[in-house]
Amino acid sequence: MPAATPRTVLITGASSGIGAATADWLLQRGWRVVATARRLEAMAPLAERGALVLPLDISHAEGRQALATAVQERVGPLDALVNNAGFGVIGPIETMPLDQVRAMFEVNVFGLIGLTQLLLPAMRAQGRGRIVNVSSIAGRWITPGSGWYGASKHALEGLSDGLRLELRRFGIDVVLVEPGLIATEFGRVAAASLQRSGDWSVYGAMMARVQASWEQVFQGASDPLVVARTIEQALNARRPRARYLCGHQSASVHASRLLPTRLWDWVVRSRMG
Repeated sequence: MPAATPRTVLITGASSGIGAATADWLLQRGWRVVATARRLEAMAPLAERGALVLPLDISHAEGRQALATAVQERVGPLDALVNNAGFGVIGPIETMPLDQVRAMFEVNVFGLIGLTQLLLPAMRAQGRGRIVNVSSIAGRWITPGSGWYGASKHALEGLSDGLRLELRRFGIDVVLVEPGLIATEFGRVAAASLQRSGDWSVYGAMMARVQASWEQVFQGASDPLVVARTIEQALNARRPRARYLCGHQSASVHASRLLPTRLWDWVVRSRMG
């Protein structure tokens, strides 16, 4: 009896953190993995383990089109797409330079959806597929200083809901994975903007408390493999849930929904405000 053809998944942001862990985990589980990121050299270990690694700067339309063309020529229709690439800038909404905000939205929202638009026609044509969008608990509730980052994840949550409703009749499931605090490069990347925000006299004391709180809670951050296993669960479920929470502090989403808004605001402010 011939062996089953392995399913093919494309993962963005696969050079480190959640993306790298997911690519490695799915390779171990028998998937055919297309790993994409700006840093090809960082994906060399994945290539050695059998992944097809391709360059992608998701914020540029030309890069997205080049990747979609390469996938069509070298891989064909995908069974799954894991939209993981993203980053965060941290600081008060009033003081955040809008060019930094636009750069973040270009990756977290417009680039992600732009790539999805290019890969969807082949999925529709084959009548099946699964899209996993990696969001965050910041897509469900906000801390002081994370308003802009949370807005990008709120946008992804809304777009994912829309896609889920629009694509179900084509046999394509859309799933949100919402990690809590994960031990990745996110903290290092966000640290620079967090430090700059502390220089503003009006918000300096508040942001110092935010930074101290982050440093405390990140001590319990989960391994990226926790998210990788959750993504695998979302990919394999016959009838996947719309949302999967995972990782340290992710249960806070339930509290934010159950408590009255004023009480929840007090809880957040008392810790970070």
